[in-house]
Order: sequence, then structure tokens, then C-alpha cells
Amino acid sequence: MQSGLTLRKQAIFDKQDGRAVIIALDHGSIAGPMPGITNPSSIVKACVDAKVDGILTTKGFVDASLAEWDRHTSLVLRLTGGFTTLGGKFEEEMIVEPETAIAYGSSCAAITVKFGHEREGDFIRQASLAIDSCHRLGLPVMLEAMAKGTIGGKEFAPHESEAIRMVARMGAEIGADLIKTYYTGSVESFARVVEGCPVPIVILGGSKNDSVRSVFQTIYDSLQAGGSGIAMGRNIWSFGKVEAMINAVNGLVHGHWGVDKALAMVEA
Repeated sequence: MQSGLTLRKQAIFDKQDGRAVIIALDHGSIAGPMPGITNPSSIVKACVDAKVDGILTTKGFVDASLAEWDRHTSLVLRLTGGFTTLGGKFEEEMIVEPETAIAYGSSCAAITVKFGHEREGDFIRQASLAIDSCHRLGLPVMLEAMAKGTIGGKEFAPHESEAIRMVARMGAEIGADLIKTYYTGSVESFARVVEGCPVPIVILGGSKNDSVRSVFQTIYDSLQAGGSGIAMGRNIWSFGKVEAMINAVNGLVHGHWGVDKALAMVEA
């Protein structure tokens, strides 16, 4: 099983720099046909043409874009969900079995845990047992570590550095192979997150950002702090110029570009 885990991790992270560009295309199961992912084949083709390391998405999205995939593009299949923007409680449930991820040819599975939620114990147990099942199949797991609640009696923002430092480590403790979580706002604070987590961390994009420069600066700073790349969606494909955005992000992560060079790619 260890050989399978190793080979699949190598399909996600570039062996030269240990980094990954994963484009998240899993939003449709929660929010429907959002602008930018209305046509699965079109956005998958853009990702494949740009040679991203992986695509995070769902069963149906893969089924709708099969002709565009190639052997160089890793699939990260989402296993949790079970709610929508129509009124669900945003409580993550296992809705896809690990065996299904293997049947789809996945290089990795994705599970979300909302630490600090009133059902925190259920979510942790669910994720831990699913990770065990995935590992028995040789399948790595990316755990999306979310944080809510209080520290010292005070509520905190979703990207609060100490909370993110805690949940990143908590995800690793239950066996995750990589963590997807928020950037904490500064190189210094995110470096502490990375230091406290024994597995690679990729940053998520979160809600739509109105500034491309801000998105690129966040990516750049996270890498300077020791981050291992990105697993972003809306802040890549909702700006338009999808191909240019993906190429710019590839340059930031794998080409060690600065923010200005990445911006020039998009603004050309």
C-alpha cells in the first residue's frame, strides 16, 4: 500500500520543487453552475493545456469532461459534501466511498473537516476512518482544515493564525497526507503554521477576491513562508482570462516568479 501512496503523491507534487498547483472545480455540487465552471470540458481543457498538477472536483464533473483529461493531470476527487447553498447547514458528510475514488483513477481524495463546529467530533471521526480506508487502498488524502469557534473565549476569523496553526496540525494528526487551508495573512504567521505541521500545506482561495494582485501576492507570500502550493478555484477561474490566470499561477508556484511577472502574464 505504501508504494501506491508514494506514487500517487508524486503525481500531485512536482518532484523538482515539492510544490503543487491544484485547481478546485468542485463548487458546482454546492452552488450549481457558477460563472467560470458552467462548461466542465472547457475549464478542464484549460487546466490540462496549462499542465496543472491536479484538479479537485466531483464525480459528475469528471464524467462531463472525460475527453479533456490526459495522463499528466491528477484527479483529486472530493469525498465529502452533502449540503447546498439552498439552505443546507454546511455540515460535511461522506457522500463518496474511497473505492469510488480509486475506480475513477484518482491520485488523491479530498475531505473537509470543520474544526470547532458543534459536530466537530462526528467530522473528525468520519475523516479519520475515511483516511484509514483510503490508505488501505494506497490513496492519499488532502484534508481541507477549516476553523471556527473561540480561542481564549473570543471568536476568531476563519484565517486567524493560531486557529489555522492548530487545525493544520490536527488534520495531520488524524493521518492526512496534505492539508488545504487558509493563508493567515503574513509570511511570519504562516511560517509558524508550516513549522507546526509535518505534512505539506496548500492554500485555498476562499471567497472571491476583487484584486488579481492580492491573489498573486497571497500565493507568493505563502510560498515564501514554506507553503507547498495552492488548491484554489474561484480566485483563478472567475476573473476571466482563465488560461492566462492558470499560467501565471504556475509561474508563481513552479517558476518562482514574482508578483509583477505574474501580473504581466494576465495583463498582456
